[in-house]
Amino acid sequence: MRKPVIAIDGYSSTGKSSISKIIAQKLGLVHLDTGALYRGITYFALNNCIGKDGEINLPELFSRFNEIELKFKPVNEELVMFLNGEDISKQIRSNEVSENVSLIALQKEVRDFLLDAQRKIAEKGGVIMDGRDIGTVILPNADFKFFLTASVEERTKRRFLELKNLGLDTDENTVRENLLSRDKTDSEREVAPLKQAEDAIVIDNSDFTKYETIDMILSYLKDF
Repeated sequence: MRKPVIAIDGYSSTGKSSISKIIAQKLGLVHLDTGALYRGITYFALNNCIGKDGEINLPELFSRFNEIELKFKPVNEELVMFLNGEDISKQIRSNEVSENVSLIALQKEVRDFLLDAQRKIAEKGGVIMDGRDIGTVILPNADFKFFLTASVEERTKRRFLELKNLGLDTDENTVRENLLSRDKTDSEREVAPLKQAEDAIVIDNSDFTKYETIDMILSYLKDF
């Protein structure tokens, strides 16, 4: 039997990626963290495409797509992000990348660059993807679509803890402002904005643990 294609969209720090990874392991699926792809391009831009004004030079970035090779490789039984052969899984979670990734994700050129690659991965089924436009743009015909949300307060706590565990110096107010800024940018961008697909199952996990959320999602997938 063909394995399903699952799309999980939602706001930052709702647990999309970690939840998707565990579901993938339980169901024998391939997990693709699309947010990590955009963060990888952002990391490349911050290190290679900064203009004299100190801002990312977008035209230069677009002209250098042929220099960008992003791959997920298994490390200690987890798929992690590599840029041109370098493990950047920790670097892409920095505040600097977080503050710039929405700008990169706004760009049609970037989204077009990544679109075909993501669809090809899903062609044969057996894939779970998480992001902001998976169910609406990348995989509109996915077998299952979920949309995760949570309160800003709860998401701030989760994101702050994640950064601290990575050894990154920050404070809760900075994290909260970054989340609100990203919510606004992601929801209002003209190209593939963050929004709930009409046929998505909505889960507000403000008061649920990660594993309670996983159990809820698995309850919809019990026939697979």
